[in-house]
Amino acid sequence: MSSSPLPDVARTRGRWRLGPWSLRAQLIVALVALVAAVCASIGVVTTQAVYHFQVGQLDSRLGEAARRTRTFGAHPPDRLPGAPPPLGPLTGAPGLGAGTLAARLVDGQVEQAGRLDRSDGARQELSADQYPVLTGLPVNGRPYTRSLGDFGDYRLIASRTADGEVLVTGLSLTDVKATRYWLIVVETGVGLGAALLAALLGTLIVRRTLRPLHRVAATAARVSELPLDRGEVALSVRVPDADPRTEVGQVGAALNRMLGHVAAALTARQASETRVRHFVADASHELRTPLAAIRGYAELTGRYRDSVPPDVAHAMRRVHSETARMTTLVEDLLLLARLDSGRPLDRKPVDLTRLVIDAVSDAHIAAPDHTWRLDLPDEPVTVTGDPARLHQVLANLLANARTHTPPGTTVVTSLTLNGDEVALAVVDDGPGVPADLLPEVFDRFARGDTSRSRAAGSTGLGLAIVAAVVEAHHGRVAVTSSPGRSAFTVRLPCRGAAGAPAGDGANGIVLPEVRIAAP
Repeated sequence: MSSSPLPDVARTRGRWRLGPWSLRAQLIVALVALVAAVCASIGVVTTQAVYHFQVGQLDSRLGEAARRTRTFGAHPPDRLPGAPPPLGPLTGAPGLGAGTLAARLVDGQVEQAGRLDRSDGARQELSADQYPVLTGLPVNGRPYTRSLGDFGDYRLIASRTADGEVLVTGLSLTDVKATRYWLIVVETGVGLGAALLAALLGTLIVRRTLRPLHRVAATAARVSELPLDRGEVALSVRVPDADPRTEVGQVGAALNRMLGHVAAALTARQASETRVRHFVADASHELRTPLAAIRGYAELTGRYRDSVPPDVAHAMRRVHSETARMTTLVEDLLLLARLDSGRPLDRKPVDLTRLVIDAVSDAHIAAPDHTWRLDLPDEPVTVTGDPARLHQVLANLLANARTHTPPGTTVVTSLTLNGDEVALAVVDDGPGVPADLLPEVFDRFARGDTSRSRAAGSTGLGLAIVAAVVEAHHGRVAVTSSPGRSAFTVRLPCRGAAGAPAGDGANGIVLPEVRIAAP
């Protein structure tokens, strides 16, 4: 995430993100979460409403039961012969259902307390451990929920009679709680089913809805794969969804307009580059003739140096030197212009091993104050390409190492066969390439301040020619550099290795003026 002037807002937004998920996954998760939240809210509200409704009905029945208990307790009938002895006259009140609890409290003490187990009159006494619940009940005629141990939870009402006694009546909450439990189970099942259905339908709906957005992304991906930085680019890709009535269509229309502007800019750039290449090629070609004439006249004047004044002779030598340097620059520019225009190179078998040996031998003659080493395979390596241009690649790499390293530097040129490609590396133990120059070392006229030496004859085009020639051979070139080690590696498609021995190019055979490195 890029820096923002509102870090608190950015952190707040980041907390609401669902991690590195796709938009489809985030929408589906949000939909399922919303459905689950709605189902949970409905379930909680419904469960509480039903529970309070049932408790209200239970309180109405409890009030009627308390009224019967008070009436029966004030005027108890005589016990019929053979009837079971009551736990107290309160449990014999007519109309009391199974599970009804009745108790009498006198002076704060429980004198009678029992519960009807069945509607046939079977009764059960409360234990002394449950008496504190009864004695602690407020005497105000209002129902309260209390737990009576093994009997479960009860709604209890305590009311005072005219005699000063306290009568407690209670009804069990077992059925109410069972209803709430099963209601929760049903609501949970319905909620899970709704969430699963929302996930399935949401996946189908979101996938169908996001198809236009996927087409926009696919178009952008195709455009990103085009080589927009060079050459002629036919930017004909457009987003098919450009309906301004939809959000995705608005994005597609905006992207199409942007692609139109980019295509126009690329066309203008290509036209400008073509004109520049034609100009450079024409100018380079036209400059070769006058430069050759100037160089010829300078050489002709040099033959009569004894008959001209010394200052004139020195001036003509400088003219000859600068003409040679300018001729090299013109030839390099002409070569780059030809490569840029896509002019085909020669395609023939090239003995890369012999090419390396010859180039290193030439470099040793040009810079005897450097140490030149070879590291070659036992068999010659052959590639398909332009011999002259491949020789120029190696000569430029060796000239680069010779020019930008001090005397005494060791330069190792190695050739390695790796499967279907050949790796040609030029490694030196010099000061290295400046870090700020590495990203553009293969650009044209890219030179560090320390390399702008007129005496060295550097034009800033040597490595650019290397990159252009290697690319024309369908290869690649790379550089790694640090103080004490710089490595330029060229990788080319391999044509195959010959079966004949390498002759004087094999390891272990000393070439004139060149030391061979151990394999």
